[in-house]
Amino acid sequence: MEWLRIVVLFSTLAIHVSWGLESTTGSLPELSQLSRELLDSAREPEFFDWLRKVRRKIHENPELAFEEDETSQFIRSELDLLGIEYTWPVAKTGVVASIGSGLQPWFALRADMDALPIQELVEWEHKSKNPGKMHACGHDVHVTMLLGAAKLLQLKSKQLKGTVKLVFQPAEEGHAGAYHMLKEVALDGIQGIFGLHVSPEMQTGSIGSRPGPFLAGAGRFLVTVQGKGGHAAAPHLTADPILAACSVILALQQIVSRETDPLEARVVTVGFVNGGQAANVIPETVELKGTFRSLTLDGIHYLQQRIKEVIEMQASVHQCNATVDFMHEKMRPYPPTVIDEALYVHSKSVSEALVGEANVYLLPMTMGAEDFSFYTHKMPAAMFMIGTTDHTLGSNATSLHSPYLVIDEEVLPIGAALHAAVAISFLDNNTDAAAAHSVIH
Repeated sequence: MEWLRIVVLFSTLAIHVSWGLESTTGSLPELSQLSRELLDSAREPEFFDWLRKVRRKIHENPELAFEEDETSQFIRSELDLLGIEYTWPVAKTGVVASIGSGLQPWFALRADMDALPIQELVEWEHKSKNPGKMHACGHDVHVTMLLGAAKLLQLKSKQLKGTVKLVFQPAEEGHAGAYHMLKEVALDGIQGIFGLHVSPEMQTGSIGSRPGPFLAGAGRFLVTVQGKGGHAAAPHLTADPILAACSVILALQQIVSRETDPLEARVVTVGFVNGGQAANVIPETVELKGTFRSLTLDGIHYLQQRIKEVIEMQASVHQCNATVDFMHEKMRPYPPTVIDEALYVHSKSVSEALVGEANVYLLPMTMGAEDFSFYTHKMPAAMFMIGTTDHTLGSNATSLHSPYLVIDEEVLPIGAALHAAVAISFLDNNTDAAAAHSVIH
């Protein structure tokens, strides 16, 4: 996940509410029975032990974006053992499996597979075996929960009123794997998609999301400020790119402070500066890198335009030139994640049936970003956060993208059951609508 490195403390900021929206989910007793049955199955000792082994196997072998070859092979081997058909490769290393009749409606469940270039600092038996790489965003957990759901769904495959697509996606961390998955025909015809993301700030057994804008859209920029170098004793004979870069950094902050409605959330951050090798030498160039974020597509487009204008003009003021690269192909900007209201209500009802109403929260919007956002702009989509910390056991609650991230594995059967219950109940409630749609067309 191209996620915020300082994540909002969901467990303390989350607000628990009862929504007045009418859900299309089936009756509460039926939903509760389904959810409990699935969770009980996932918590059976043999099933739970398998979940742990799967998660630890993936955790030991983290692979970066579009390099998830062994992870993909492992997923396919597990699907083979379960007797589940799949399409591969999708977007280079991705896998899309199918369970059910093959007929509409089609509902998708998504898990991302890639790791981060972080050295794991947690000393335990299943620590990463790949130096400088770690599942520090919980994608090993995401894959495991989805494989768990696959096992639960396969047991009920003959009863499914439609088809569940299992989307094992590469390259979420900054490389827009979801965008590349959507370019492939394997995801055509899907009527809805659901995803889970771990939250170490939330207690295990708690779940949350919100309808509408949930996560920010985000882009990156790379700037090269070109000046004229020289001796520090004679600055008048130079065009100082360091001075120009400093002006650029300060001026960029005014896009938010002076051009943005105070009630609209936007962020412009420069997180990398490189230039100069000696205290008494003015360099030729300075390099900057940064990110910009907004909860609306219009905001993303405006920020991109103004960032380019401000950088070029500020460099010019100091007799320097600047080039701005938004890295649209290498690090494609992510749109905001906008949760479909009806699918939110459905998934919230399932969550309440699974873990109890008191453990399901309305979460605040955050300026973190996730490439699940690409799905939300193509089809009804809902992403929910799921807690992974048990304070009573002394587990270490840290932020995502931390080398000290610790996951309470009790989340595995909960996530597997939630995936499966959301999919089964969605198909149950949408079969008639799909049949009517096919007759009309």
